[in-house]
Amino acid sequence: MRIAIIIPARYGSTRFPGKPLALIAGESMLSRVYNIARKAVENIDLSNVDIDIVIATEDQRIFDHAVSLGAKAVHTSDQCATGTDRALDAISKLEDKPDFVINLQGDAPLTPPKIIGQMIQAFIDTPSLQVLTPVTQLDWDGLDLLRQNKEKTPFSGTTVIMNKYGDAVWFSKNIIPAIRKEDDLRSAGSLSPVYRHIGMYGYRRDVLEEFVTFDMGHYETLEGLEQLRLLENGYQIRCVPVDLNGLPAMSGVDSKEDVKRTEEQISQYGEITALKEAC
Repeated sequence: MRIAIIIPARYGSTRFPGKPLALIAGESMLSRVYNIARKAVENIDLSNVDIDIVIATEDQRIFDHAVSLGAKAVHTSDQCATGTDRALDAISKLEDKPDFVINLQGDAPLTPPKIIGQMIQAFIDTPSLQVLTPVTQLDWDGLDLLRQNKEKTPFSGTTVIMNKYGDAVWFSKNIIPAIRKEDDLRSAGSLSPVYRHIGMYGYRRDVLEEFVTFDMGHYETLEGLEQLRLLENGYQIRCVPVDLNGLPAMSGVDSKEDVKRTEEQISQYGEITALKEAC
């Protein structure tokens, strides 16, 4: 079995040009994400699996920086509309094609390494999986915080409901499910019934190749959630529950203000790649 962790790293961001090269507490964001990927595979039994970590970029400056990190890098088209498109473009250029692809965004420097490791292990354990994605069950304080955030930014934070097999039934920017008799549930335990989606995906390669050919879905357009295109076309998305152990929900870096926020989190919680190893 061959698995590729693809790290799309685009220079030409409209809101934050060159952000993969931005320094976060003295280290480039791309370096941090690459090291997270490297750490993720440390505890994987590699006797029956080959794992490639590949940085995919349209820009020579990022390519050169990736090489300086000792990473494998590939040039991709500057016409890729999304990180998913860039990941597919990248694997088309690999001599050894992967069976599974994990799309690790190059602007996600707070990603817990063990989340990636759990995704890899899920593919190893169940090779028939089409798509998988991590989710985390919110405690009641986390649910209250999500509700507060949505009063200011209604389209922040995505929740998911699953069937008994752990496959996603639906994702929404609304908080789902609605909760009757919430006071009774709060008194019964520390965890709410709400799962928050962590925006990372692993794909069987043939599914990824098909996915990018589909037109944008009706509900995808309404919710602004790319994964709904898969559900609208009848694909299975297996959810991988992960525990963040009380650490802040990770988010991407989209602006210079986000760099400052990320540095503050690192200062508060310690170096993320080391601390979140325990997740």
